[in-house]
Amino acid sequence: MTRINTFASIEAAPAGAQPFLEGAKKQLGSVPNLFRVIANSPAALEGYFGLNGALAKGTLDAKTRERIALAVAEINGCGYCLSAHTYLGKNLAKLDDAEMTANRSGTSNDLKADAAVRFAAKVVRERGHVSDADVAAVKLAGYDDAQIVEIVARVALNTLTNYINEVTKTEIDFPVVKLRSAA
Repeated sequence: MTRINTFASIEAAPAGAQPFLEGAKKQLGSVPNLFRVIANSPAALEGYFGLNGALAKGTLDAKTRERIALAVAEINGCGYCLSAHTYLGKNLAKLDDAEMTANRSGTSNDLKADAAVRFAAKVVRERGHVSDADVAAVKLAGYDDAQIVEIVARVALNTLTNYINEVTKTEIDFPVVKLRSAA
């Protein structure tokens, strides 16, 4: 059971959150429970959508973004995000099961993406305290400085949603995917 309010409808949410929930419904066809929970703070919801929207304008492709989200969710032990990004990875980014399994382990079957996912996983595990060699490895794979910043920003955005879901115990409204083990 969710620890804090999950608004039953867009109209029940605070007025400041309603435009963001409407946007999510228009884009996704429904409003995931994560957004219904974050709507308790219109400022937090605006912050989430603002950063997510800005990062969507970056140069990391949708597949790499979902790969990172899967790695971060598994490492952080967030069942909601793991379930959501497995669904999005399969249905929107068109990742296959073998790729998503690799991503959950902090790797990728795609050579270039592997460097990004490994780097993102290291950022999570080491709480940002990566080595010069870690940065050099992701650069060697072809990622530029802007993309490295985007990878770190994606880690931060996904960690934000992982933490919100775990603190609030958001009810999973995607096909449930079991975590391997809590990190």
